[in-house]
Amino acid sequence: MSSSPVHKTKLIFPVTRHRYKIWLVSGLAVIISIAGLISCWLNPLIGYPLRPGLDFTGGTQIKLERQCNDECNPIRTSNVTELLREIPLNTSGNESSPNLSIARVQFLDGYKSILVRLPFLTASQAEKVAQALDPIAGPFQPGGQSIDTIGPTLGAQLLKSSLISLLVAFSGIAVYISYRFDKTFALLALVALSHDVLIVCGVFAWLGIFLNLEVNSLFAVALLTISGYSVNDTVVVFDRIREINSSANSLGFNQKIDFAVSATLSRTLYTSLTTLLPLGALIFFGGDTLFWFSVALALGVTVGSWSSIALAPSLLSLRSEV
Repeated sequence: MSSSPVHKTKLIFPVTRHRYKIWLVSGLAVIISIAGLISCWLNPLIGYPLRPGLDFTGGTQIKLERQCNDECNPIRTSNVTELLREIPLNTSGNESSPNLSIARVQFLDGYKSILVRLPFLTASQAEKVAQALDPIAGPFQPGGQSIDTIGPTLGAQLLKSSLISLLVAFSGIAVYISYRFDKTFALLALVALSHDVLIVCGVFAWLGIFLNLEVNSLFAVALLTISGYSVNDTVVVFDRIREINSSANSLGFNQKIDFAVSATLSRTLYTSLTTLLPLGALIFFGGDTLFWFSVALALGVTVGSWSSIALAPSLLSLRSEV
């Protein structure tokens, strides 16, 4: 027994003993996430499980930095939208004039920045819109203007590519774990992975409803990163379970799971904490561009750690009852 990896392992977290509580927590989180995705999909202003951003739908986004001393005076969103409706935009040929009445306006950093999301505009039309906003929201900082334009065709291609990337990643993970372990381990790893991705998507669905938060290509990158991180942690736990299962024959299967989780618990927590530290720095000091990307990663790391040390091993305990 001295050669067994269980010999020097202290039982810290008896995961199988608390498995029903673990399933309850994860189940509630999944139900709330699914409710958010469905609510977002049924919302007539969104029509998708997540509110798609400029990268996926196409259009023009104008961001202007206002010139303020300490605080910028607040501006009503309705005043900006009314001004946009009155801007005459020249069109060439048989092109129809863009419908600026559907523009979405958002103020950032305490009204220091204004973000306007519009239908697809030409460079001259976007410049005209930016100039028209000066009387109501200006003056603007020199060089503080940003205009991003993506055509609807390119947006659809980016959405398709993102979905294909996620599908390929899931398939590759399933093949790898099936080869490394067996079909049961692969299935549970995919369940844990789906659990992590679903919760992150659910949180962003609710944020899309209440805060008008849109997801873009960076969010797809975050989901791919979360997938790899989650599976890496799960593989470490499963590998220790397999190691203990082959050597500690005097223990029941549930006991082996508990000792395996306890043996890898500190490693998983330390890895998660060291990953969350730079993500926290990006959240607080990384600026607007990386803020929600970092939030998605931090949420995915937290949920992924939970699924690796609690959900996946607790589900594996059902194997002893089959």
